[in-house]
Amino acid sequence: MRTLVIIPTYDERESLPTTLADVRHHVPDVDVLVVDDASPDGTGELADALAAEDAAVHVLHRTGKGGLGAAYVAGFRWGLERGYELLVEMDADGSHRAVDLPRLLARAAAPDGPDLVVGSRWVQGGAVVNWPWYRSALSRGGNTYVRLALGMPVRDATAGFRAYPARTLRRIDLGSVASHGYCFQVDMTWRVVRDGGRAAEVPITFVERVAGVSKMSRAIVVEALTRTTAWGLAHRGRQLRSLLRGTDRRR
Repeated sequence: MRTLVIIPTYDERESLPTTLADVRHHVPDVDVLVVDDASPDGTGELADALAAEDAAVHVLHRTGKGGLGAAYVAGFRWGLERGYELLVEMDADGSHRAVDLPRLLARAAAPDGPDLVVGSRWVQGGAVVNWPWYRSALSRGGNTYVRLALGMPVRDATAGFRAYPARTLRRIDLGSVASHGYCFQVDMTWRVVRDGGRAAEVPITFVERVAGVSKMSRAIVVEALTRTTAWGLAHRGRQLRSLLRGTDRRR
């Protein structure tokens, strides 16, 4: 399948060359799109220089820091317009290992492939390296809350290492996706599952970044909690109304 790996960047000058080299080494047949949000450290200019040396690397420049979700949506649109059949999300900071990419792509490209493949830290075989205990607790707790609130059978809905067949993204109204940060991943997973799509999880090893600064913030956590709670209440409300209608019909 014609595949595009989308890598959003904001001040990732230190890590981007290694990430691109690893992707090109482990999956040499894919194309890469760097979506840069006008990084002050010159990441966009560096990406242009790397793209000039490799025809498989492309760069999409955005005018400012618009958030992770908006960057991925822009990348999805770019890839869909150019006929890519499989679109992959991947971080630039080295936390997503390119060595795990072939297994994600193989699962997504299988004849009976699902509508979404998530590179999961929290299924059997998954692992996290160099995270303090509170980061692991926050991620595990957040994903447990998502499963309980939405009844969604995905153990790592906040994961940002994932692959979408183009058919899945074409069914989603990308213009209505307003989530940012890690909430974007929950939002997209929920849209797939809510509409009857199948999500599969492939174990990966997540490695804490060794260069640059994490973009995690309190605002990102609050957004995820607030939006997930609202979606969960709406979902449970629909379930309750459906149950009550069924009870009335049986009377």
